[in-house]
Amino acid sequence: MFEAQHLDYAYPNGPLVVRNVSLTAEPATMTAVIGANGSGKSTLIRMLTGLLKPRAGKILLHGVPFESWEPRLRAREIAYVPQSTATAFPFQVIDLVLSGRTPHTSRFRFESTRDVDIAKEALETAGAAHLGSRSFTSLSGGERQMVILARALAQEPRLLLLDEPSSSLDLKHRAALIRALARLRQTKDLSVVMITHDLQLTGAFDRVLALRCGEAVACGAPGDVLRDEILRDIYSDPNVRAQAIGDQTFVWVAL
Repeated sequence: MFEAQHLDYAYPNGPLVVRNVSLTAEPATMTAVIGANGSGKSTLIRMLTGLLKPRAGKILLHGVPFESWEPRLRAREIAYVPQSTATAFPFQVIDLVLSGRTPHTSRFRFESTRDVDIAKEALETAGAAHLGSRSFTSLSGGERQMVILARALAQEPRLLLLDEPSSSLDLKHRAALIRALARLRQTKDLSVVMITHDLQLTGAFDRVLALRCGEAVACGAPGDVLRDEILRDIYSDPNVRAQAIGDQTFVWVAL
């Protein structure tokens, strides 16, 4: 469905911050991207959204080069949730989520009853149904993340790109987020690529891509990537520990 091949990226007058990274998102799969701060994770995912143009390599969506897609049609396939979203306008939450329906509506047309139903369902899926009548500017950081996730889900994408969506969520809502993504993978064949620093969440994913200094050092099943030698390499810390218990791998740093 989605394939990125040998991507390079450098910011103006700077060195490469992503180097020869490839990634494939097949239907109904979940891929976690991990790595230390500054390892190129956010730059990579911004290339996958089309916000940044690779210096080298190519991105294919259904076998068609990314740049050949009309933006509105591409937005029906891919939704993106950034690390944070700020707005100075006190939009009502339901209206903000409804803006996710823009790729599916014609210009100068009001949202239909179906659009409203989809937006409400997206809020429910994101665990934010109780926030629908609130002003976005009145929400906490975690509540805002839930609402922005709902807006992305309202796009009804085939691929969801998430940049640390759980960073402001408490334990309960982190677990609810992963359960919701896993359910959408099963019921709607949704594919997910998610950056996360919470390695305990990766047990629910099909694959983990580990980056170090802009390069991929490992990609595979969580149990194959979350190993002492790989984690010590990508985090440059000899005290990182990983232990498999059943089908879960637990990671910590020894003091």
